[in-house]
Amino acid sequence: MRALFATTLATCWAAAVSAQDGHRAIEREILAELIEINTSDSARHFDLITEKIASRLRAAGFAAEDIVIEGHAPGYPNLVARYRGRSSGKKPILLLAHMDVVDARREDWSFEPYRFQEIDGFYYGRGTSDNKAGVATLVANFVRLKREGFVPDRDLVMALTSDEELAGDAIKWLLRERRSLVDAEYALNTDAGGGAFQNGKPLAFGVQASEKVYLTFTLEVRNKGGHSSIPVPDNAIYRLARGLDRLGRYQFPVRLNEVSRGFFRETARTEKGQTAADMRSLATRADPAAARRLSALSPYYNSVMRTTCVATRLFGGHADNALPQLARATVNCRMVPDDTEEAVAATMRRVMADSAISIEVSFQPTASPASPLRADVLGPITELVRATWPGVPVIPEMSTGATDGLYVRNAGIPVYGVSAIFEEPNDVRAHGRDERVGVKEFHQAVTFWYRMLTTLAGPPKT
Repeated sequence: MRALFATTLATCWAAAVSAQDGHRAIEREILAELIEINTSDSARHFDLITEKIASRLRAAGFAAEDIVIEGHAPGYPNLVARYRGRSSGKKPILLLAHMDVVDARREDWSFEPYRFQEIDGFYYGRGTSDNKAGVATLVANFVRLKREGFVPDRDLVMALTSDEELAGDAIKWLLRERRSLVDAEYALNTDAGGGAFQNGKPLAFGVQASEKVYLTFTLEVRNKGGHSSIPVPDNAIYRLARGLDRLGRYQFPVRLNEVSRGFFRETARTEKGQTAADMRSLATRADPAAARRLSALSPYYNSVMRTTCVATRLFGGHADNALPQLARATVNCRMVPDDTEEAVAATMRRVMADSAISIEVSFQPTASPASPLRADVLGPITELVRATWPGVPVIPEMSTGATDGLYVRNAGIPVYGVSAIFEEPNDVRAHGRDERVGVKEFHQAVTFWYRMLTTLAGPPKT
């Protein structure tokens, strides 16, 4: 009997390992196919990539009417696929990823950026980390779950957008014109959150529940100019430069919310000494001294604590031998969610202290309130993280950058960024040279999403 049991157990284990290897092969195949379709804004091969994805979904058993390919403009189609669940009365869960990538030039890379490669434990290619790993994660799991016969307790809606790296018009159009396609109780975003490790050791697992708000100003100084051989005190370039210098030395006040306080509270568990004490203090009360120390320690911690504004472009003058009649600067701000455009503009005027500097909004902000830290969402995610990466804390995050989730939150749907991919914080290559994702880390993330979806949307069919 023992021999029979051992043989049966060995057979089951071998079958499980074989099935997992088969899933990994499909995951790799999907990611490779996506990487080798150039979906930068200069190439725009979105018709090709959406048809490739749709073909895989149809082959897995999805009905044609549950795969919608539509877009806000010619050449920018989105793909929305609905995984039908039981009629439980529950609203769907929306799953987000974007298909577009930032342009990559061959001369800037060590190899062809739009050719998928596996080298020394990494998958390389433009989009491997931002955000085709996310697209592959969702597509691979939709295919796997459909083939396994999984029936969720509600619909799962996968929305793949085509211009997240530009203006976000794709997701805004879906929410405005096709709300019924993507309406949901909450959304899970592959393009935010994720894990951090050091020397291969997992340190923390982030769940993004908030994003700073993107706002851009154009600053100008104009005057009559004149001949460069007769300088005058009223020089447009100097006046603008002095105002920018005052702005650059200014720090906006600390403004924490539920998410950023949670970030410091949980991150304190990964720190030691004064840094850990400062984080715990800041998570519970206003502590200017702790805020100063953490701001000096890390530009990221500083950005989490407050609105930031930084000069990103300069233009001035019209001739080498003429006094400037115009000096212009672009200042990009990332506001904490409860800040306002009017308050930031008023602060800039006060800090620069020069009425000759005009301030105009050149990119309108989209308000995006923080998502509530829901126990029914974060609880199961935390348990799955503990089971997958024992001892790793789950940390709520407020992104200093922006994703499609900003517009989804603005539309009243809470969003939680759970990319689940671990990477070294000091070697993030998204948008940069030789972009990559760890082989082990990518496949772990796909498996994590499989477990997360089957947990949040009901147990898999047995």
